Amino acid sequence: MKAKEILKNMKPYQPGKGIEEVKKEYGLDRIVKLASNENPFGFSEQVKKELPALISQLEIYPDGYAAMVRKKVASFIQADENQLIFGNGSDEVVQIICRTFLEPGANTVMATPTFPQYKHNALIEGAEIREVPLMDGHHDLEGMLDQIDEQTRVLWLCTPNNPTGVHINDKALADVLGKVPDHVLVVIDEAYYEYMDAADAFDSIAALKEYQNLIVLRTFSKAYGLAGLRIGYGVAHPDVIRVLEPAREPFNTSTVAQAAAIIALDDQPFIDHSVEQNKKNKERLFQFCDEHGISYFDSQANFVLIHLPMSGDEMFQHLLTKGFIVRSGEALGLPNTIRLTIGRTEDMERIQEEMKQKISEGAQ
Repeated sequence: MKAKEILKNMKPYQPGKGIEEVKKEYGLDRIVKLASNENPFGFSEQVKKELPALISQLEIYPDGYAAMVRKKVASFIQADENQLIFGNGSDEVVQIICRTFLEPGANTVMATPTFPQYKHNALIEGAEIREVPLMDGHHDLEGMLDQIDEQTRVLWLCTPNNPTGVHINDKALADVLGKVPDHVLVVIDEAYYEYMDAADAFDSIAALKEYQNLIVLRTFSKAYGLAGLRIGYGVAHPDVIRVLEPAREPFNTSTVAQAAAIIALDDQPFIDHSVEQNKKNKERLFQFCDEHGISYFDSQANFVLIHLPMSGDEMFQHLLTKGFIVRSGEALGLPNTIRLTIGRTEDMERIQEEMKQKISEGAQ
């Protein structure tokens, strides 16, 4: 058997350590996972309440067109139903975009570091990857524009960016969209959209009326807390959606995921609570960092990238022994950092004390 050559040098996605694995390894009773930017407050109680009814017909294939959730999302974001494509998480929409537009001889432009699945899926399709290093955690937009040529098919813009958490403001995004050639699809990935409260945030959905080469990605995995059900979507001009649809698997989002997403959209008080608590605990973390001379990026997401006076791996290991799973920045291409998901108040207080202790030990 002969697989694609590129796959020989690629590694599958490596998830962080699992909760049960850490409990067993370190003899701990309680583990707090703050590594994957999940919602620490869970998901809507309304979804939980309706779950028994949602699993009554699992022998039936889901609606491949996702008609009911399509109608609900279209109404919620004030778009047309034919502007939507649904995926098994927004990750799959990334894969669909790569499958549709990228091939050998084409290239794609992205920041580095950013969400790794852009590069991963583009490599599988045989496209050339053009990475432009971040500047102080931000996209180097001029540098990215300079990389675009006649063979460029897709430009990836993650805002807020994962792993730095910083956003691209409205003026900068409008400028980029005005300069990108029509033959390049601009992907604005807004996985953390619900957490943003910046006064200069870009209205990406409104921009779709002006730019036909734009697609906006959103997900139910983060603020909505439905990561385990896997559903996300893309919003674009109907012509873009028509091109993408043949590359989508026919039954790619489950019946349960579609129904849960509809219920979750109706429970905006849960989102409001999650966002409010995230903001309060994030501001407390910023204050803690300021008091102890620790630098960080001013995140608009539900995580913060923290700069340390030691390696990220060292802090990761220390916190792991104390029952906290975080993400070391070493593997993300950001030495001496950790990416910390904002958790519940009591957990954030505990992890800050553990970080303080470790930093103090290192200073001695």
